[in-house]
Amino acid sequence: MKVLVVAAHPDDEVLGCGGTMARLAQEGCAVHVAILGEGITSRHAQRDQADAEDLSRLHQRAREAGAKVGAKDVVLFQLPDNRLDTVPLLDLVKLLEGLIQKLQPEVIYTHHAGDLNVDHGLVHRAVLTATRPLPGQSVREIYAFEVPSSTEWAFHQLQPVFRPSVFVDISRTLEAKIAGLACYDSETRKFPHPRSPEALRAIAARWGTVAGCQAAEAFELVRSLRLQGHGA
Repeated sequence: MKVLVVAAHPDDEVLGCGGTMARLAQEGCAVHVAILGEGITSRHAQRDQADAEDLSRLHQRAREAGAKVGAKDVVLFQLPDNRLDTVPLLDLVKLLEGLIQKLQPEVIYTHHAGDLNVDHGLVHRAVLTATRPLPGQSVREIYAFEVPSSTEWAFHQLQPVFRPSVFVDISRTLEAKIAGLACYDSETRKFPHPRSPEALRAIAARWGTVAGCQAAEAFELVRSLRLQGHGA
């Protein structure tokens, strides 16, 4: 099975589904990662103030994180960080359509639509548009993940609210997720920040109690198509 993870920024992919990626890779799936935003220039008043060396370092960290969770490759589009609302939605859709046409994934994991971060919501919409269920569409399932420090920080004030209905047991791959996050030394924070190793373990344990396992990642099923003859 081919899986594509579509994220807005470097580290979102690990925060959202790093344990699931690692599990899928261990099970023999081909896991690909696409990151649309470059991930750093929003820290400056002007985008061109960002240091090219810092950008290069962050993108190398993204590749290292991908390796930690078993991704076959990490595609970096380097669009404006936290400024995807300045990019025509059609441009985002075209980028994803081209990648989907090339990879032919059957499953996509991406952002939840109601996150606080504006880029997350735009990526979600672009994914849905790029995967319209037309004849010949390879994508059969789409799952939305939460991103700690964005999904919960919307405080249920943005719609839709994250309502997970699918849980993946990551008891054996949680540490791969933690190792992936550790690659992002410029993005991680100290506890009790949600982007800390301790917080990720607590979140996984919490979803584990919901699903009946030691550790889990939670997803909202967006769409699933079961083709005739593929079994129950």
